[in-house]
Amino acid sequence: MRIGLLTGGGDCPGLNAAIRAVVKQGLGEYGHQIIGFRNGWKGVVDGDVIQLDRSNIRNILPQGGTMLGTARFHPHSAGAMEQVMATLEAERIDALICIGGDGTLNAASKVAEQGINIVAIPKTIDNDVYGTDLSIGYHTAVNIATEAIDRIHTTAESHNRVMVIEVMGRHAGWIAVASGIAGGAEIVLAPEEPFEIEKIVKFLKHRHRAHANFSIVVVAEGAAPAKGSAMDYEVQLGQYGEIIAGAIGERVAKEIQERTGFDTRLTVLGHVQRGGTPTPTDRILGSRFGVAAIDAISAGKTNVMTAVRNEEIVLVPLEEIAGKVKTVPDDLLNVAKALA
Repeated sequence: MRIGLLTGGGDCPGLNAAIRAVVKQGLGEYGHQIIGFRNGWKGVVDGDVIQLDRSNIRNILPQGGTMLGTARFHPHSAGAMEQVMATLEAERIDALICIGGDGTLNAASKVAEQGINIVAIPKTIDNDVYGTDLSIGYHTAVNIATEAIDRIHTTAESHNRVMVIEVMGRHAGWIAVASGIAGGAEIVLAPEEPFEIEKIVKFLKHRHRAHANFSIVVVAEGAAPAKGSAMDYEVQLGQYGEIIAGAIGERVAKEIQERTGFDTRLTVLGHVQRGGTPTPTDRILGSRFGVAAIDAISAGKTNVMTAVRNEEIVLVPLEEIAGKVKTVPDDLLNVAKALA
């Protein structure tokens, strides 16, 4: 079989592990040809291809990013479905493996509706792909964010400051909640629970009077104040609908300083969370997903997404996950609040 492979959306650590696994299992176990599309769905539209073999994947396991390149491009919303179908026909693609987050996988479901055999692999540092316990990249991002909080703790305590740390997470606060718990943050603000600035200020004043001279506040980029609360704020969006990095963090820091008088500083982790060497967990997860995707195609199981549930790799129908977001459960949010 000729199997296409692409990575779409934002890059993250662990993508190369999945690519490597697809190529090794596809060539070694089944004798398939693996055709890589550069720069995600845009590469499919442009016909930008590379035939992948063992020489392409040598030594890529510990590397961050994606050797195929990526782009935020969705053919169904760009009016490019005809070009996608034409390229797949010209390249004689029997099935297509799409590695991506919610946008890329939603595009995959649209292509599957046109009769193309699709197997999707979930990746996003936000960990918000519905239907899987973990997505490629999340574990590394949480490690990076936690290490940053640990480092900021020492300077916060040395200077008697409130330190606001903004992390990624537009629709779900997985990174904020996990790194906040692991890093010992006093307050975690996530998109799942709109916050009230007055309650935050009251808590910080009490904490600093009672027993501490510093505090750590972790804010997800998609966090927002409750409607009708004391902080009036509109989510700041960029040209393509993306949240502007640092906007909510800057505002929260400003509100805290003005309302408490405490010296308050902001650190925006931004794309630092996406880069660098993947953790062993992400390397293993990417490898498991890559092997499972090839096995599924070879067994005639398509229009599915690989997922991990209770440590087991399973296949989930694309129609069950397209357009859905996996949010942080209440019990994990409650742990973050309980440990303040």
